[in-house]
Amino acid sequence: MNVIVILVSLIVALLILVPLLERYQHKMGLHKMQRYSKYILPLIMVSLVIRLLYMLWFEG
Repeated sequence: MNVIVILVSLIVALLILVPLLERYQHKMGLHKMQRYSKYILPLIMVSLVIRLLYMLWFEG
């Protein structure tokens, strides 16, 4: 169950963040080599927040 919640949340985060980051890519001056590296930190943060909420509500 934990894996399903984390996977669904990461997919939703990607569906929201990818269009936003693609839209502002030209304003930030990012190169194509940095295209995927900019998604890593927001996804890690989202997964940590979801894990924290899960621990507080279901394991606490």
